[in-house]
Order: sequence, then structure tokens, then C-alpha cells
Amino acid sequence: MAQWLEMSYVLTNMDDERINTLYPPDTFPIEIRHYLCQWLEEKDWEGFSPDQSDKEPIAQALLNDAVLLLESVAEQQNIVERMKLLQITKNMMTRPAMEFAVKIRNIFRQEKMILCEKLANKRAEGKTPDFEELSFLKNTVFQLQDRRKRFHSCKEDINWEMVNFEALQSVHAKTPSEHSLRELQMLSKKIQELKINQSSLIRECLGMFTETLTKLKQCQDNFIVKMNVWQWEQHKSVIGYPFSDDLTHLQNWSEQLFAVNSNLRQEWLLIPDLPKEIGEKLTGLLQELIQSSFVVEKQPPQVIKTQSKFSAVVRYLLGESLVSGQPVTMKAQIINELQARNVNLALCDNVGELINHTAILDRNTATKTTNANFRHMSIKKIKRADRKGAESVTEEKFALMFLAEIFITGHETPFKIHINSQPVVVIVHGSQDINAVATIIWDCAFAEPDRVPFVVPDRVTWKMMIETLNVKFCSEVGTNHNLNPYNKHFLAQKIFDQPEYANDLSDSVVTWCQFNKEVLAGRNFTFWQWFEGAMDLTKKHLKPYWSDGLIFGFIGKQHVHLILKESPSGTFLLRFSDSEIGGITIAYVSHENGIPMIQNIQPFTRKDLEIRCLGDRIRDINEILYLYPNVPKHEGFKKFYTEQQPTNSGYIPVSLQTKVGTVPEIDGSHISGDTLPDLNGLSIPPDGMEYDFYFNEFAKNST
Repeated sequence: MAQWLEMSYVLTNMDDERINTLYPPDTFPIEIRHYLCQWLEEKDWEGFSPDQSDKEPIAQALLNDAVLLLESVAEQQNIVERMKLLQITKNMMTRPAMEFAVKIRNIFRQEKMILCEKLANKRAEGKTPDFEELSFLKNTVFQLQDRRKRFHSCKEDINWEMVNFEALQSVHAKTPSEHSLRELQMLSKKIQELKINQSSLIRECLGMFTETLTKLKQCQDNFIVKMNVWQWEQHKSVIGYPFSDDLTHLQNWSEQLFAVNSNLRQEWLLIPDLPKEIGEKLTGLLQELIQSSFVVEKQPPQVIKTQSKFSAVVRYLLGESLVSGQPVTMKAQIINELQARNVNLALCDNVGELINHTAILDRNTATKTTNANFRHMSIKKIKRADRKGAESVTEEKFALMFLAEIFITGHETPFKIHINSQPVVVIVHGSQDINAVATIIWDCAFAEPDRVPFVVPDRVTWKMMIETLNVKFCSEVGTNHNLNPYNKHFLAQKIFDQPEYANDLSDSVVTWCQFNKEVLAGRNFTFWQWFEGAMDLTKKHLKPYWSDGLIFGFIGKQHVHLILKESPSGTFLLRFSDSEIGGITIAYVSHENGIPMIQNIQPFTRKDLEIRCLGDRIRDINEILYLYPNVPKHEGFKKFYTEQQPTNSGYIPVSLQTKVGTVPEIDGSHISGDTLPDLNGLSIPPDGMEYDFYFNEFAKNST
């Protein structure tokens, strides 16, 4: 029957001519294939061929059985269909039995080719078969409904004929006659045929249920896989990978699966003598569907500071199935890693106190969505687990668990569901934020799908790490300008402390400790803290420069010396500071007595760039002329220059300029920054800096 169920769906999109070619009306009408589908598919037709005369008796027996079955089916149809089927049986009896058997064999082969061709086309087009499978399931439900109606019609006929039989039997008992005896025998035969047909319909329904439940589970498993993919992509989007948060397709899929399940359950209840295991399987599938139809559409922030407000949104894709008049309240609680692995532990122990931790599932008729909106949650206090070794509080992961009880019409007991958010790190002070973000980045980048919560490897290849850093940098900055191969190699040299290493480090292994526990050589900060500082500076002050390719960024001093020493004086490039978090410096070449000297200007930090932008500072510095390799600085940076606006205030305008050089002397002696009361606010850095720069405030007469 399974093959015919699939074919019956395919035939709805096939033209009449091809259908008649497949099922010729004069030799094998489609009615035979339809009404005898289960019986036909239970037999082995592959063994028949025209030259096998020894199998002629078997073929004849099968033909006779087919005729009897079709005659029995005809008795249950209306007058038009009955006459049509009886004519078909007469035609069947006139044809050779072996020809009949071979015809069925060929038809089955053609059907299989059609089904294989359809599957191959779907794969070639890259189409997902989900909605085709749903259409097939809905078509099967219609066929079940048809057989159920025929079953009840057959049952009514049996009851009616039994009444007639008992009445005639009573008459025959009083006045026996050959006529009444023949009528009793005919009625008895008819009742027996009706009972056989009734049993056949039950078997057909049972077979269809078995096939449909298998198909339903496959389709639902596909839906759950797609839901898991959506949630996985949502998890990876924290780093910056592309993610579509549109759930319309999945909601439609979920609703149709629910409708099929409900209709199948109704047919199971209406058709007697079907095993209770069918109902149990449908309930199990429904539980799975309801659980999978809950999703945290808007995740809570993955770094949460205690006593601060945050929000989250849980969406229920089966909102229309909610029983009206019974509002559903969702509850949220915070759980630790151990509880995330065992929901029973989470239900009996609370590791934190949440404020505003309940929300009602509300149906929005305009958007056709059902959401529980937790608007103003806050973690009042948190109970931490015993830490292992040198583990920091910013490495401990928690999650929010959302719970609810869902009532479904036709089911006495509610369905209990729960869903966890992505892992979160709870902090108590803003200074912990960067390290907490590192924990989240590592988790989102390197966790495996379907992992045990919240297991993540403690070491990965550099190839995986640099891909993550590149995606995160571009996403955070909001640019399409990726890290180039030089940037990536320098970052590898930095994290592995191999400044002279020139070979490929892609397959080298980087550990969590190297990423954000151990400080860099000669520094008091970790690799992530340094990288995050450069990323944050670029995001807030350098995005257009980076996007235009004006900043080299991640490059070491050794590499700078190699590429600048052959360049003309005044050639410069912009790189992130090695020694300072969130600083960008200008390296340029000058020549003394023909010898190239590489100079590094003191890094500009966030505070510096808030006072005067990078473009204006580059314009100010006369020592730099060409952006490496040979772009005149005014050509590359002119659009970033700030033009001083005229003022009618009556005051003499004041401007800032960036100067590069050593501390100036007055009367032949050095002066310090605290001995300039009469220089209009001139600020000079302390003496002894390797590379000095200062701002020179000066007044210009407006005339």
C-alpha cells in the first residue's frame, strides 16, 4: 500500500494522457490499482514473465482472487461505481491470467521509476521535501476518512441485512419453503461477504496507519532537525555568522504536522478495533512536536550583570492550538551547567533568584504569533558552583530555563514542556565583562551541535580560531573588509609567542588558556583582551578607515621594518599597538645620512580620538607623506579631514594640532608639563618617552 500512497499523490500532478498510458483503461483500469492496492502490494509479481508456462496456475489463482475481491468492493459502492466495477471484473475474466500478472509487474516497475525520478529531481533542484511529504500525509488522511466512511457504511449494511436475515429466519421456521431457504442462503452469503469486506477495510486502515505513522515521524524528525539548525545558527550568530530569524516557514510546518496528528487521532478514535498502540504513538509524537515548537526567539544577553534589567522572548509555534479560556503562564528560572544536563535537578533546586520571572503566552492576531515576553527580568542573586582549580567566575556558565504546561483539546492531562536559553555568564561588576564575553565567544565558536550542556573543547586548531576572530571582527565593526593573510599570520605569531616564525601555523593547536587566561609575553593582559581592545577602537573610531583599507592593523614591528625600510621618507602605515590595549600607532620611515630609520608615534587611544579624529591627526603630522606603498596622504585621507567652521561669536578661534617630536626647550633648558602657565594650555608629556607627541594649542588671529 505504501507505493500506492506515494503514487496517488504524484498522480494529482500528472496529466490524463500519461495516467492512461500507465493504467490502460482497456487492460488494467486505475480502479483495480486503487481498490486492490493493499492486496496487490502484498503479492510478488516480479516472478512472472510471458515465457513461464509453469506459473500459469499461480497466475490464474491470483486473477480469480482479484476478481472476487473487486466484486466484494463493488457491493459497497453506489450504483454508478458498482456497475463500473462489475464491468471491469467481467473484462478481467476474459484476459489471459499470465498477461494480467505480467501487466501488474510492469506497472509496479514503472511506478518505482516515476517515484525515483521525482526524488532525483527534488535533490537536483535542492528542494526540501517537507511540504510535499505533508501533502502526502494530508492525502493519506483523506483516504483514511474514505475507508472509515466505507467501514461504517458496511457496518450499517451488515446490521440491516442481519435484521432481514433474522426476520426471514423466523418466517422460515414457521413455514419452511425452498424459496425462503434460498433467500436465507443468499442473505447469509451477502452478510459473510460484507463481514469479509469490513475486515478487509480494517486491515487496510491498519496498514495505512502503520505507513502514515512512519511517514509522520520522518517528516516530524525533519522538522525537529530544521528547528535545531535554526537554533544552532542563532547560537553561531553571536560571533557574527549570518542568521535569518524568520520562523514563518517553520511555524507553518509545525501547524500542519499538528493538524495531521489531530486528524489521525480522530480517525483512530472513530474506527473500532484498531490497537491502542496507535493512539500512544500519536500522543508521543504530539509531545515531541509541542516540545520542539517552543523556541527562545530573542535570547537573553549572554553576559548578564546582577541587579540589571534584561529581556527575553519565548515563541510557541502552535499558538492556534491553545485551548481558549485557559491562559498559559510561562515561568523562567536560572540553572547551572549540571542542572542543564538533568531537568529533574533543576526542578528541585534553585541556584538563583530571578525577578519578574513569569509571562503569559499572548496571541498576536496581526502577526499570527504567540509569544511569552519577559520584559524586565533581573537576577537578584546567584549561587555559584565550587570552582575547579584556577577557574574564574567568568568561566562559569548558566542558562535560563523556561517552563509551561500546555493543554490540548482531546487530551486530559497537560503537556509539560521546558526549553533552555543559550548559555549565559553572570557577572557582578562591569570589569568582568570582557572576560565573560571571551567565555561566550569560545562557547559559540567551538561547541558541537547536540552537545552535552555546556561542554566545549579546551583546545582548537588555529585555523578554527582565526576564522572566528575574522568573523567576529567584521561583524562587531560592521565592515566587509576582512583580516588579510598578514594580519592572520601576525595574530598567530602573537598568541603562540613566535614573532620570528614564518611558516604556516594553521594546524597548530591553541588552548583556552592561551586565548584568555595566560597573559601575553611581557604584557599584563591576555590575547583576547588585547584583540578586543583593537576591535572596540575600530568599531567606535576607525570603521571607515578600516573599511577603505587605510589601516594595516595587525602587523608586528619586524614586518613593519621590512616593508618600510625600502620606501621613500615619509612613507607610513597604521597599525594596532602591541603594548597598549585599544591603541593605534603610526609607523613611518625617515632617513638620516641615507640610513632608513623606522619611527613609531605614541599610540592614539579612544580618548585621543574623541578629542581629534584620526584623519585630522594625519593631516597635522608633516613627517608623514605617503600611505604605504605610495598613496599620497591627502588623496587617501582628505575626505576625513574636518574643516573649521566660521564663527561670529567675537572670540579668536582656537584649534588643536598634533605635533611629533621631542620636548621643546625654552632658554636652553627642558620644561615639564607643569611649568607652562603662560603657553595657553600647552600640554607636554613627561620627558624620557621613547616616542613623544603632544598637542599644541595655539591661537590664530581671525584676520
